[in-house]
Amino acid sequence: MDIGSNSLIEPRMCGIRTPLRCPSPVNFTANSPPEQSTSERLTSPSNYNSGSSDSTSDHSTPLTSQSDLFENNPFVNSSPSNDRFIVIVGGLGYIGSHTSLELMKAGYNIIIIDNLSNSYRSVFSRIEELARKYSETECQAMPQMRLYDADYRDESSTREILDDYVVDDTNDSPRPSTTSQKISRIDGVIHFAAFKSVQESIQEPLKYYNNNVAGLIKFCAILDSYNIKKFIFSSSATVYGSIANDGVPLKEEYCVHQSEGFVDHDGQYKTVLPGCTGLTNPYGRTKWMCEAILADLAFADPEWTILALRYFNPVGCDESGLLRENPRGIPTNLMPVVVNVVTGLSPVLDVYGTDYPTSDGSAVRDYIHVTDLARGHVAALAAAADRCCQIRFRTYNIGSGSGNSVFEIVKAMESASSTKIQLNATDRRKGDVGICVAMPTRAETELNWKAEKDIQTCCRDICNCIALTRAMEHDGPN
Repeated sequence: MDIGSNSLIEPRMCGIRTPLRCPSPVNFTANSPPEQSTSERLTSPSNYNSGSSDSTSDHSTPLTSQSDLFENNPFVNSSPSNDRFIVIVGGLGYIGSHTSLELMKAGYNIIIIDNLSNSYRSVFSRIEELARKYSETECQAMPQMRLYDADYRDESSTREILDDYVVDDTNDSPRPSTTSQKISRIDGVIHFAAFKSVQESIQEPLKYYNNNVAGLIKFCAILDSYNIKKFIFSSSATVYGSIANDGVPLKEEYCVHQSEGFVDHDGQYKTVLPGCTGLTNPYGRTKWMCEAILADLAFADPEWTILALRYFNPVGCDESGLLRENPRGIPTNLMPVVVNVVTGLSPVLDVYGTDYPTSDGSAVRDYIHVTDLARGHVAALAAAADRCCQIRFRTYNIGSGSGNSVFEIVKAMESASSTKIQLNATDRRKGDVGICVAMPTRAETELNWKAEKDIQTCCRDICNCIALTRAMEHDGPN
């Protein structure tokens, strides 16, 4: 079976987008009826129905018992409020959906803004299902979750959404959106919405600069006008460029936006100037540009607190099997391509480059379980709220600190799936580097966060997802 197919997992999706006009939220609150927002009054959207055909509550997880799914969360919101929210832009995507779930498990109310260009509406019901089960297991009230089908770059739609959460500082009543000094019930924003394919960015650079960079500038200007100034940005290890080829774990100080001094791995004190070295593709350049813009914004306005999380290579899926990497386009990252071979969608795995200066000649990456990555966002949000980093702008490596080669990943996936993966060695891809591994000490120290899951767990969870998908195919839609 093709795990990339959405014919059964997303039975209601037809590939047809609704015109934006006025964004329509989908609301769900466990213990009270959905609150009516301005957008609801204007557009009368259908509210979330937990009994829809997307419900997966009747399907048990093949390899994981429920008691194993909900371990204690160290980043629980210490002061939850029924009327405070976190905005997650791109919250139905691969990383965004897992982060949305972890935020709800930590007690945060969430607002998801997603235009469904690379995700599916049914992911919303899956997040709700897992959050509800977690809340029941922990005997706690379930936070609110809302979905807006909107493009964050569309200023009128974004402002209409944010207007719903503007309040009067004197009596907490709705406040006119024309008021110059707005007070919002939104405590922070996590920004996932960006194009992310290295190869596509080389072929279509303007597409990437327009969405990733120009979109960010417009979005931050809108947030600024609503005094929403706690911002978690999804950055990337690609900002390190060719420095990665030095073969040493990458420190945040290797790519900075203000002069910094630090002690390097060789014990020598070094001073590094703002800039970047040998960025290898337009995607990496957009991430570096965005970081630079955000750093300038934070240093210009002390009310902003901005944390940029430099992802390494997220893999795996929620151990329930209900959330997974399922892009609308053709996958280019290693693990979803490996999954296509395991499930029979593709006959062979192309290995791009077998002559890198690594132990087996294939490229080495720092693979991090997506749930660990999601927990990193919860930790960053808590740090931004507490301003514990004492810095207006700060970057963090979110990685495991260890590397695995392509061949090692293949071996681990073969073991987990009991499937032989056919390989085809081919030339290196333009824009790739040979080695890219994180030094995650800063995140461990300042965010009290650390990756916990190994590559074997990543592969096990992926196989769990495959098994669940096959079981659902056998049973048919509810």
